[in-house]
Amino acid sequence: MKTVSFTCELPNGVHARPANHVEAICNRFTSEIKWTNNRTGITGNAKSILSLIGTDTLFNDKCSIIIEGNDEDEAFSKLKNFIDTEFEHCDAPLESVTEDEGEFSPLPRNFGNLNAECVRGRAVSSGFGQGTLVRVGTVNFDSLTDLPDALGAKAEKNQLVKGLDALARTFRVQLASANATESDVIKAHEAILRDVEFKATLEGNLTKGKSSAEAVISTAKHYSVQLKNSASSYMRERELDIRDVCFQLLQAIYCEEEFSNQLVLNGPTVCVANDLTPSQFLELDKSLLKGLILTNGGSTSHTVILARSFAIPTLVGLDETKLSDKLDAQVLVDGNLGLVVTDITKPVSRYYAQEQHVKDTVESRQAEYRDQKGMTSDGKPFELAANIAHSIEAGPAFNNGAEAIGLFRTEMLYMDCTSAPDEDELYNIFCQALEAAEGKSIIIRTIDIGGDKPVDYLKIPAENNPFLGYRAVRIYEEFIDLFKAQLRSILRSSAHGSVKIMIPMVSSLEEILWVKGVLAEVRQDLRKEHIPFDEKIPLGIMVEVPSVAFIIDQCCEEVDFFSIGSNDLTQYLMAVDRDNEKVIKHYNSLNPAFLRTLDHIVSSVHHHGKWVGLCGELGAKGSMLPLLVGLGLDEISMSAPSISATKERLSRLDSRECRILLNKAMECRTSLEVEHLLAQFRMEQSDAPLISQDCITLDADVRSKEEVIKTLSDNLFLADRCRYRDKLADDLWAREDVFSTGIGFGFAIPHTKSEHIEQSAISVSRLANPIAWGDEEVQFVIMLTLNKHAAGDQHMKIFSKLARRIMQEEFRNKLMSAASVAEIEATLKAELELQ
Repeated sequence: MKTVSFTCELPNGVHARPANHVEAICNRFTSEIKWTNNRTGITGNAKSILSLIGTDTLFNDKCSIIIEGNDEDEAFSKLKNFIDTEFEHCDAPLESVTEDEGEFSPLPRNFGNLNAECVRGRAVSSGFGQGTLVRVGTVNFDSLTDLPDALGAKAEKNQLVKGLDALARTFRVQLASANATESDVIKAHEAILRDVEFKATLEGNLTKGKSSAEAVISTAKHYSVQLKNSASSYMRERELDIRDVCFQLLQAIYCEEEFSNQLVLNGPTVCVANDLTPSQFLELDKSLLKGLILTNGGSTSHTVILARSFAIPTLVGLDETKLSDKLDAQVLVDGNLGLVVTDITKPVSRYYAQEQHVKDTVESRQAEYRDQKGMTSDGKPFELAANIAHSIEAGPAFNNGAEAIGLFRTEMLYMDCTSAPDEDELYNIFCQALEAAEGKSIIIRTIDIGGDKPVDYLKIPAENNPFLGYRAVRIYEEFIDLFKAQLRSILRSSAHGSVKIMIPMVSSLEEILWVKGVLAEVRQDLRKEHIPFDEKIPLGIMVEVPSVAFIIDQCCEEVDFFSIGSNDLTQYLMAVDRDNEKVIKHYNSLNPAFLRTLDHIVSSVHHHGKWVGLCGELGAKGSMLPLLVGLGLDEISMSAPSISATKERLSRLDSRECRILLNKAMECRTSLEVEHLLAQFRMEQSDAPLISQDCITLDADVRSKEEVIKTLSDNLFLADRCRYRDKLADDLWAREDVFSTGIGFGFAIPHTKSEHIEQSAISVSRLANPIAWGDEEVQFVIMLTLNKHAAGDQHMKIFSKLARRIMQEEFRNKLMSAASVAEIEATLKAELELQ
């Protein structure tokens, strides 16, 4: 017998990821291996992830591993080395939403001033929706009392084995059609079903003379108690998965009618539950599910992840007692502000009607560009592509207007799995994407695994600086079979559509030549097997390591295209870890050095007659678009929802003006100078006058000061004069807090000089009826919003001039009696001398 004693140094304790490392090592040996947490006194089977998690091992817990068996010496050596050198590095931060311990960020003033009756919660999925509040039951094994009678021991064991096999088959069938998010959940449930300790607990309960139903329920309760009592919130959330798998196992052994937990929605519904299993969520009619409230849920639960993928507004962590008297009543869930409105008053309804109007207007406007090709105002084509991580995203991406897939991140297919997907699985995934593409091009990036994207089963050691470490193309030689299988699957799929191969993290010509050699071998193997593929499939590389920028000429001799990875190129060029708050201020894409590097890359590639695109978060930043157009890129790739909006912005840009802007930006000395230059360009480029008809409304049905400021701010957003309408409105309210801008005679002039306004504007609203404005009544509102970069005190000069004119009865009468927005526009321009 051998013993390894140590102290757990994992900040998050032994949760799923480190448990998987330990279990994988232990299962290589025949010896019995037990893990004991000396603090809790709990001993678990080190060959079982569930059993390891059940020891509730936390940071600084004293632990011991006892090994006994024929190969105990070798097992001891491996485990001792693992604990001493690798164990402390196999932890990783868990995705979470910051806990605020009851403190929530202030609500936007336009909403907060309504004093709506609402309950705050943590928003984990955005959007808003209204419906009847319905309490949905969770899987409660204590309520299952009328169980099937026990048969003989042999018959019960056969039933259990058949049920396990049937559920395993069900999971495999579900995986075949699941999207990426659903697939992750199903694979997690598969891991539970395969767990040796889980099966042993089931069989152990059967030997006590119980029926299969009793054995499953006892097993569920056993693990639920362990996980519920865990000090780790992450592991407490996994308890829901245990209950889910056990309930599905009951249905597989018997039938769904015998153990029914179907949730039927009869109309627009907001569901509230202590928690909800993933399978329960998937059963719900998503067309009727308008919101989800999980009182005990967490941000990492699989149910929450699924809710995000289906765009269901979701809150967690609410006090359910505050909702108990609202059951069967109408409520509204706001996943943007993080609240449930429990009394939908007329002002609240009007607020969300305006929100819906903005949403519908934006979607309708952008829909006009969805099916158009990306094009500047002077007719220069600019391909707009989508970034995806799974084939299921391809269809929606093209429906959002993508002209191609500029980046298929294949590493996501390898993560959160117990083993790598095989060649056929990858081939089928790529073919599904190509089917959705209908002839459009797809760039498939080979696995960018390692570093900041760990894959447990590859056992790549943790690193102090993963971004600069063992990742992407650098790991291919060690995992050559994995790389070849992926290349084979991509090549095979190329027989069914337009596919390109792209290699990440390239830093030298040697890496390109090595990849081409491997690719040649794979091609030759496919030819020998008479498997068709595109013999001329293009090969490209990511430009993210700065060294490549200086060998573009040599690279052009070996590859067909380039794609700039803006995220990594920025941090590598500026030597900034973008996850380090101490230096994050230096991670700035407006740095003139970065802009010069981009220009050098694009011009060098084009000089050699090759194609170059850009992928990464930079592509979707509207403020950067003029500079990207100025670079002369052939394509930019971004998240699919951003494509239509980018096409709309692109249609207003002149490529020649953008080039002049880029030249000026590259001559700037600081990022701040570039920011000012961009702001000035946006003000001049749109040629939007200070007063225009799209910012004027007549006889508006607006019933409060809040509605006025919201509606006018929303109009500026819809007119592309501001990006953050709530923040602009808050700036206006900050001025109102100092003094009311009502100036008498039924007029008000709210005003601000704000960083949130891009195009200075005078907005006008003549109301159908007077409203309260401080101590006065107002029926005519002239709102002045100037860009923070506007020169001097222009806004105060205009304010003073307006105030003086309003003192004149003739001017007031002109505005109040105007028959059209054009008449008001002309009057204001003339009186303020803005012609």
